[in-house]
Amino acid sequence: MIRLDSVTYSYAAGAARQTILHNISLSIPAGQSCAIVGASGSGKSTLLNLLGLLDTPTSGRVMFHGEDMSRCGADARATARNHIIGFVFQSFNLLPRLTALDNVALPLLYRGVLRHEAQEAARKQLQRVGLSDRAHHRPADLSGGQRQRVAIARALVGEPALLLADEPTGNLDSQNAADIIDLLLALNRDSGTTLVLVTHDNAIARRMSRCIQVADGRISEATHV
Repeated sequence: MIRLDSVTYSYAAGAARQTILHNISLSIPAGQSCAIVGASGSGKSTLLNLLGLLDTPTSGRVMFHGEDMSRCGADARATARNHIIGFVFQSFNLLPRLTALDNVALPLLYRGVLRHEAQEAARKQLQRVGLSDRAHHRPADLSGGQRQRVAIARALVGEPALLLADEPTGNLDSQNAADIIDLLLALNRDSGTTLVLVTHDNAIARRMSRCIQVADGRISEATHV
């Protein structure tokens, strides 16, 4: 589904350049669940940003279904993100003035979907994550676990082929964290959605079908962590 070919990512740091990822090659098949692990500053979030088309590589290619997205313009990349990829963040990134329903509907409104159709799709996703009764609550009125479920529903409303999660349980207690991972893995299993998850939690990483270790800007396959 997605492939990185000899990808390097660096940025200017004064007169020099700081290299974050070195010559990364990685292929993730459709339907796989994959953990990305590594120490703080190792490059794992940068790797996720490249997979999510949020960053462009300094060199190398990012391939989606055979198309080189690293050569596409900003508009084409934004369209791909909106139609192909769902994002789940540690900090939820919900808009505080919108209800759960409107937060979930937002990606479809960006596509130009009519409001009542977007809200109907949002209701279905809130039901899917067990929050039908919280549709008209704002984020401040929800628990951390409920806010993360809203964020997952928002990521899923566009029916993405790829779901990227950056430390999605980092702000949750152990029970809510376990519930969120159960939900993400159920979505991966039942819908065939490709799941790539950055985590510092070894127990979560072990639940994925594959684990990628990032260290000093390079990757390796981890059979266990």
